[in-house]
Amino acid sequence: MFRASYLALLVFMLLPLFVVVVTSFSQAGRLAFPPESYSLAWYGEFFESTRWLRAFTNSILIGVGTALLASFLGVTGAFGQELDTDDSLGAILQPLVLIPLLIPPVVLGITLLMYFSEVGLRGSYASIILAHTLWATPLVYFVMRSVFSRFDWQQLDAAHDLGAGPVRSFVHVVLPNVKHGILVGALLAFIISLQEFVMALFLSTPSTTTIPVLAWTQIRQALDPMVSVVSTFLILISLGAIVIAAIATNLEWLSKQLS
Repeated sequence: MFRASYLALLVFMLLPLFVVVVTSFSQAGRLAFPPESYSLAWYGEFFESTRWLRAFTNSILIGVGTALLASFLGVTGAFGQELDTDDSLGAILQPLVLIPLLIPPVVLGITLLMYFSEVGLRGSYASIILAHTLWATPLVYFVMRSVFSRFDWQQLDAAHDLGAGPVRSFVHVVLPNVKHGILVGALLAFIISLQEFVMALFLSTPSTTTIPVLAWTQIRQALDPMVSVVSTFLILISLGAIVIAAIATNLEWLSKQLS
């Protein structure tokens, strides 16, 4: 009974995604479900549109930048807290990491717009990457806290006893054991950046517009299948990232079972 209810709820939640994908193949000039006729014309128009391709490229670049920066901050923060024996760092770090998640994105967008305007970063890729990192870093941080909690820290102590420095011991001892967790955290950060809209709306300019911002602008002008086309691409990219994260997690579990 529980499994059937869970499956029914899952299907109900995923049904809108199915509708979006199906309407992307509509031949008509307006959104309708089910479509009266099917065609790939809107996909062809997407690949011929400089504006959409630029926004798609912007989203990918900003997503990759966010994933790299959030991974660095999340991994180093979690690693530093694990090395803190009296947990004084955790008492300060955890509340600081959670603060951006508790602030409404509209407030963050307005505040960051004012700040980046003062420092000359308004409308740049860096401003949007930094804004998205505020939301992505907590996810990476808590993922890595969970990963580090399963790590055998005696291996790190043994490396230090054998004369390895902090950097060498991390690269050769810690990193190989937590690399799958870092990959999962980076993919989550990438997905968060890919779909974030509100802060990007405040911070982007025509040259740095992301897919969600351009889709919102397009909806205000005309509701056509192009919105479903770009939404389908975002869905596929997110699903691909989830599949990669799931595979990485299972590989880590399998390697532990075989070791």
